[in-house]
Amino acid sequence: MLPKINLILHMQVNSIDEEEAKEELKSRIADVNSSYISIEVPIQQKTGRLKRLYVGDEISAFYLTEGGVKNFFTTSVLGFKEDVIRLVILKSPEPDAITKVQRRNFLRVPAELEIAVRVAEVIQFIGMTDDVGGGGISFICDRNTPIQEKNIASCWLLVPYKNGKVDHVQFKGELVRVKKLENEMLLSMLRFTEISDRERQKIIRYCFERQMDLRK
Repeated sequence: MLPKINLILHMQVNSIDEEEAKEELKSRIADVNSSYISIEVPIQQKTGRLKRLYVGDEISAFYLTEGGVKNFFTTSVLGFKEDVIRLVILKSPEPDAITKVQRRNFLRVPAELEIAVRVAEVIQFIGMTDDVGGGGISFICDRNTPIQEKNIASCWLLVPYKNGKVDHVQFKGELVRVKKLENEMLLSMLRFTEISDRERQKIIRYCFERQMDLRK
């Protein structure tokens, strides 16, 4: 289902500029149809300033529906329209391209993805995930890696998609459990503590693609 008029759309620009990519934006939806979504010029949530967008900008967005469900989708700027106020025209997503996620019920799937981990600015290592989800991940690393429960880790996850694109997802998390395995390895379970909605959306998208593969 497409979003309704007057809903608030939360957005981030998929930019190569790291600072711009981190900016959290919001706007009100002015009009919706199967071809486009019109929104008011978005504002930066931290500063309250208007954010200038350009034709071709790629956007990661979500809107909330009843029950706190987040509806994620990606879109791009098609153009602009002068009405009573200036509007930004976004491409409407296909209905089946909108990912619905209840915050307390993130999908989790088994997956072997490469992850780089840094703890306490000193300990750095490469591991392999055991499973991934919108709320956290589990990863396997060498048994001699000096990590422990309650450590806060900065991570970079390599996320591949069916279309061949590969994303690097950055986040911080708390190690809630570290378990020794029989094969001389450690299984570490991490809960996200700092992750942008744009980065979380990348993981959620991967999880849905992975789930479809597992069902075949």
